Amino acid sequence: MSTFRSIEWKGDRLVLLDQRRIPEEKVYLELVTPREVARAIREMAVRGAPAIGAAAAFGIALAALGGEDLEAADQVLRASRPTAVNLFWALDRMKRIWQGFQGSPEALAQRLVEEAERIAAEDVEANKAIGRHALPLIPNEARILHHCNTGSLATVDYGTALGIIRIAHEAGKRVHAFLDETRPRLQGARLSAFEMNELGIPHTVIADGASGHVMKTLGIDLVVVGADRIAANGDTANKIGTYNLAIAARYHGVPFYVAAPTSTIDLKTKTGAEIPIEERAPEELTHCGPVRVVPEGSPVYNPAFDVTPAELITAVVTEVGIAYPPFEESLPALVRKAEEVRR
Repeated sequence: MSTFRSIEWKGDRLVLLDQRRIPEEKVYLELVTPREVARAIREMAVRGAPAIGAAAAFGIALAALGGEDLEAADQVLRASRPTAVNLFWALDRMKRIWQGFQGSPEALAQRLVEEAERIAAEDVEANKAIGRHALPLIPNEARILHHCNTGSLATVDYGTALGIIRIAHEAGKRVHAFLDETRPRLQGARLSAFEMNELGIPHTVIADGASGHVMKTLGIDLVVVGADRIAANGDTANKIGTYNLAIAARYHGVPFYVAAPTSTIDLKTKTGAEIPIEERAPEELTHCGPVRVVPEGSPVYNPAFDVTPAELITAVVTEVGIAYPPFEESLPALVRKAEEVRR
């Protein structure tokens, strides 16, 4: 079983596995400025809420190492993606350090590098913990349906929802992952299948519209998905198509689990109606590679995310435990627990 890292710090630069080039080739980007990091986030060379957060933290560290204005770097990075709350969580954590820092620029840069490295290391441990907490939810023989990509490519390593599948596989459970292709950028077909191949985990890629049919005819034991932001009431923003999948799961009586670190829980956002939904370029829908597949003049609506209502979610699996309904009570309790663990 091979392993890989999507994001690594090399002392004076950030190295990212360019996810736009997978599965055709493995190309690594070396970034040395916060604007380069912001561009990589915006253009989805790096994607996935935890990976975005870690990359942004290293963007601030690069700004400090380069003697750049940290406030300007912070604003550039915040503007790169609006939905993933981990981005803002990580930048807020870095900002608490550099605001009012008493010491030399060199000392500040070193302190910011250390904090970014801590954020990355914590993500790896959080992902492993998510997988361990989820193990009792997974039968010894399990067919698991997954949407988008939430593995090592979407995090620093291991992953959230795909991390659950990976850890169950490593624990000896006979799991088979059914991977939604996840249009329009095909994160499931390109990235999740790439990871399952790399890790030797049995899997099958299916069309997004096939999930209900697969539940009905082949049988699915559970659905696991990630999250870009979880509101205080449990409403969850994730890659477009997640809401449809949750509806199909509810109809067929299939448990629907969200896997995410507590940094993805946004208690300041009361419901999903308050979550900003990013709209991306129409070319993602009108073209397949260089080939136009939508007629000229046809309007396109391309939201990157949708919001799954809390009542369709069985539970939220985090690094410090599992939240069950009522989420208004269980989610804040887990956030407090995570804060206590970090102290």
